Amino acid sequence: MQVETRPLAELTADRAGQRARLLAQAWPGSDPGHDPALDPLSLLLVDDSLVLASLDILSKTIRHRDRDYRASGLSAVVTERGQRHHGYGSVLIKTARLSMHNRRRDLALFSCDSYLGQFYRDGGFELLPGSVLIGGTEQSPLRSDSLDKLCFGAFFSTHAAAHRSDFIEAEIALYPGDIDRLW
Repeated sequence: MQVETRPLAELTADRAGQRARLLAQAWPGSDPGHDPALDPLSLLLVDDSLVLASLDILSKTIRHRDRDYRASGLSAVVTERGQRHHGYGSVLIKTARLSMHNRRRDLALFSCDSYLGQFYRDGGFELLPGSVLIGGTEQSPLRSDSLDKLCFGAFFSTHAAAHRSDFIEAEIALYPGDIDRLW
């Protein structure tokens, strides 16, 4: 088993097709694409030629409390239905966390369904209590708390770590756009 990491646009047709099939299992009718402006990076857990699990990392610079941060977030985390509860998703989120750190992101920010909180804590991310991500666009915002989501983060740079408290009980303007409303 290995983790393959490459820009979404550079996936082979076979890998892109398998990834799209996994996404359709979890979110029927979903579009497997992302806004290219968010520099989508796909991580695929592959056994022989079969993709068992997939996730994407999306990135952009955000401004929070008059400071700029190179932020990344997890998106479209999914494991093949028949392969769940074997730790494959955990391998991917831990690899993604390391990848964001190695790519010199200041921090990771994302939201998830509340029942997945322990899964992400076990993967090395921390709950940002009382925090809300504001996605969508400034003209058409989407608040994570309107969807019963938890907000998670990781602070990689000294810049982000020094201002960690700014992300607790905070409204964080992510604004990833219309395609990836909350990445």
